[in-house]
Amino acid sequence: MRKNDKKQSKRQPVGGARTGVSQLKLALGTFIRETLYETVLISGLETVLEVLERERAELCGPRYQHTAQRSAYRGGHVASSLVLGGRRVSVKRPRGRTTAGEEVVLPSWVAWSREDPLNERAVEQMLVGVSTRRYARSLEALPAEIASRGAGRSAVSRRFVRATAKKVRELLTRDLSGLDLKVLLLDGVHYANDHVIVAAVGVDGEGRKHVLGLWEGATESKVTCTALLESLVERGLATERAILVVLDGGKALYRSVRAILGKHALIQRCQEHKKRNVLEALPQYKRVSVKRTLNDAFRTADHERAQQLLENLARALEEDHPGAAASLREGLQDLLTVKRLGLDGALERTLSTTNLIENLIGQVRQLSGRVKRWKSGHMILRWSAAGVLEAERGFRRLRGHGDMGKLIAALKKHDAQLAGGVPGRAAA
Repeated sequence: MRKNDKKQSKRQPVGGARTGVSQLKLALGTFIRETLYETVLISGLETVLEVLERERAELCGPRYQHTAQRSAYRGGHVASSLVLGGRRVSVKRPRGRTTAGEEVVLPSWVAWSREDPLNERAVEQMLVGVSTRRYARSLEALPAEIASRGAGRSAVSRRFVRATAKKVRELLTRDLSGLDLKVLLLDGVHYANDHVIVAAVGVDGEGRKHVLGLWEGATESKVTCTALLESLVERGLATERAILVVLDGGKALYRSVRAILGKHALIQRCQEHKKRNVLEALPQYKRVSVKRTLNDAFRTADHERAQQLLENLARALEEDHPGAAASLREGLQDLLTVKRLGLDGALERTLSTTNLIENLIGQVRQLSGRVKRWKSGHMILRWSAAGVLEAERGFRRLRGHGDMGKLIAALKKHDAQLAGGVPGRAAA
């Protein structure tokens, strides 16, 4: 045997020994962790029962002692359950009865036995992608001596329905009177079975975003859009002062905004939607040059120069592509509202499109994409509410929020023009 082979053969047992030691440490660590987890759980449940017993003793007096002044008596124990680790675990609850035969209420039991934490856990698991079938697998295992329930598919589904229905109620009754909104964004998401959810997001004077409400309808019609806006007004959305409203260009939304908010609404149509609509009306070979011209117009700081570029483009397309020209001319003035208000930089780019609310809608689509069959419009509304509220948790301030003062000044100027009877170009 060569010298190097001898050295290698000598090293092998050492490496094997180290591997064995590592495996032993890993197994020991796992055992300690599992033992600690079981010990904490069992000790915690024992502490719970001790606290309940102590509260019963305060109401019924010490055990095996007769007290003439006591107003309640011990009533043994009853099989009950507490929320623990995303499910219900079985416990023997101490009971007490008043001299009139009524059940004694133990304060700690009222707090610990609430269903809310379980409902919140079910919603949280659904939002991160855990299905009702796999919910039980996502929970930490319990010791064998602790019986549990409430982790099955049907139980989790019922809790998710209750919790999301509660979220819908909270969202649709939010008080908006305390929000000094400067921007309103509206858009819709379409589902199967001809259902649509129209969503509203607001931006206050400091650039903070707020989910304002949802409305379900058969189509993105004027009736659906008007119902959403009327709901916002009932809950405190101001209609007597100017507000910038960013839309995707849908006629139903436009008519509804004009009907509810009137001249106080300064409408900005989404430039990205307009760009797609125009390009889709053109043959492939023509799209590159037209897209370049549209981008040049939208990047131009001077709104008059931008309007001239767009009008020139519409005239150039009129002869060979009248459909594209008509699409471009439709609502052309509303494409440049933020430029006419004097906004620039990041704030102007952000408020020129509906990307802000479309990102929100995208998260709703991603969440609801796991649903295979929609049973009703209320089910769609529940999932949509869960999605937008989940997205709201990650809201940051509006890009360019440092320039919100320019927008506020422009809105005040528009209000002054309306009060003085001067329409002003900003209201166009």
